[in-house]
Amino acid sequence: MISIQLPDGSKREFPGPVTVAEVAASIGAGLAKAALAGRVGQGDAARLVDTSYRMEADTQLAIVTEKDADGLDIIRHSTAHLLAYAVKELFPEAQVTIGPTIEDGFYYDFAYKRPFTPEDLAAIEKKMAELAKKDEKVERKVLPRDEAVSYFKGLGEHYKAEIIESIPADQDVSLYSEGGFTDLCRGPHVPSTGKLKHFKLMKVAGAYWRGDHRNEQLQRVYGTAWTSKEDLQQYLTRLEEAEKRDHRKLGRELDLFHIDDHAPGVVFWHPKGWTVWQAVEQYMRQVYRDNGYQEVKGPQIIDKALWEKTGHWDKYRENMFTTESEKRDYALKPMNCPGHILIFNQGIKSYRDLPVRYGEFGQCHRNEPTGGLHGIMRVRGFTQDDGHIFCTEDQILDECVAFTALLQKVYTDFGFTDIIYKVATRPEKRIGSDESWDKAEQALMASLKATGSEFQIAPGDGAFYGPKIEYTLKDALGRHWQCGTIQVDFSMPERLGAEYVTEASDRKHPVMLHRAILGSLERFIGILIEQHAGALPVWLAPVQAVVLNITDAQADYAREVAAALTKAGIRTKLDTRNEKITYKIREHAMQKTPYFIVLGDKEREAGTVAVRARGNQDLGVMPLQQLISTIEQAVAERR
Repeated sequence: MISIQLPDGSKREFPGPVTVAEVAASIGAGLAKAALAGRVGQGDAARLVDTSYRMEADTQLAIVTEKDADGLDIIRHSTAHLLAYAVKELFPEAQVTIGPTIEDGFYYDFAYKRPFTPEDLAAIEKKMAELAKKDEKVERKVLPRDEAVSYFKGLGEHYKAEIIESIPADQDVSLYSEGGFTDLCRGPHVPSTGKLKHFKLMKVAGAYWRGDHRNEQLQRVYGTAWTSKEDLQQYLTRLEEAEKRDHRKLGRELDLFHIDDHAPGVVFWHPKGWTVWQAVEQYMRQVYRDNGYQEVKGPQIIDKALWEKTGHWDKYRENMFTTESEKRDYALKPMNCPGHILIFNQGIKSYRDLPVRYGEFGQCHRNEPTGGLHGIMRVRGFTQDDGHIFCTEDQILDECVAFTALLQKVYTDFGFTDIIYKVATRPEKRIGSDESWDKAEQALMASLKATGSEFQIAPGDGAFYGPKIEYTLKDALGRHWQCGTIQVDFSMPERLGAEYVTEASDRKHPVMLHRAILGSLERFIGILIEQHAGALPVWLAPVQAVVLNITDAQADYAREVAAALTKAGIRTKLDTRNEKITYKIREHAMQKTPYFIVLGDKEREAGTVAVRARGNQDLGVMPLQQLISTIEQAVAERR
């Protein structure tokens, strides 16, 4: 007899080996129909298997359905295979390569003689629906590696054969077949194509074979799949809203910035965009001052000898921009931390001086691949609100508690209150004693507990030199943006000779905390633009108020009002053009201006102003000083 234990603790007995599907059927017809896969085993050792998987000994089993997160992932992965099946049906000469799941969907890369067109995409999606409707059984078989290589070479699938050839020769590989299509995959997959009902192909993009720009360029077809029609429609609606909020589109419309082919991956900030930048930077500069940071500035170009000491030259060289002068090799800095250690190393530091907190708006450059660039969200030249804290091991906890509380306040000021916290703990390969790792990990977790923050553990995801916290923002559309971080570093201060004099008058290496709140300022401003759909809060808006006259008779009064607002520190635009007032209001409304000051004869004669706020709110007529106080209060409250 074989005993199968279910998640509720109950057990089912079977006379011999039994499949996941058979266990599901023994529980009920509804579950048998809903079963997509099984999770066999206990705890971390549990693994996902097909419903056809046969259990030959006592074990634990959970039936996976579309209600499980794993179920949705299996649906998406199976839909990627359905996509490849449809492409081969319509374009037999196309070669399939890889097709993983990604956030909210999947993609599959193809090699084909010509680019796929929008018409091709529609035809492929239609064919996918036809194949799914056939409800063909998905079957798994296992072949020796060399036999699988020969099989795919015989089909003319040279990319697939190359993938299999990279697998050790003594290993078997699993293949999945549905109808006339067979693909390499470790699985699991849905039991039949009829389980795949709610999907849509989204776009085609270029991709290099194995992600290497020196290889052939393939065509990557992106798609999405969901468990219900409603979920699919909600996702498509979110995409439509995201498209409206796209920072690249709004950047053009609001005249904030542009990216130019003469400097790919680097931002050209326009006057209005640079005003936003300065509002963000000056706010963060005040944060530095209020929290004990000393602002520093390191050089852009540093000799490669420093990067060799830190390990970057060996491990990060291909991502660094380099140059040469007088037979010396240099690199544009990809990060600020080594420079901060060199600053710390100037002069003797005592334990009484610690913690030392440095902050820098450090401009960094990284040689990102062209295909990975995305507006101002992913660039080659960027500026970080970078900071490093040099402290003793006993100070780690207090510094982490203070940093987490500070980060929460900053995010709240920018309009983000939904934060996801993750603590990445020690990896298998690491440096430092277990005692120091214990202290660092406990400090990071305690800092989150002290601020009432629930957090997840990412076991083994810490850097080799120390653990870290990742702070992820959730925006208005539910998207996640990992921005802030604090990392505990035992390594780099030692590598670069950072020391302080202890109370016992000996020398010791400080602990270095790498910390950032916003991360890349370019990326964070892009997130802000999308979060607020371009309608930035008053304190960040590049133009906070626009003064509009109805006729030329109020032009002089309009100039007086604009001058008074400007003198009060309010970013003001004066529009005295000979245009209809409705036209001017509409035009500035499209620029997302927070306040409109409309002046007619009554306002001029009474020395008042008629005020409208963004969103067509009529605030009525008021004295000019009241308007100034209203705007100043909105700025002060950062709303």
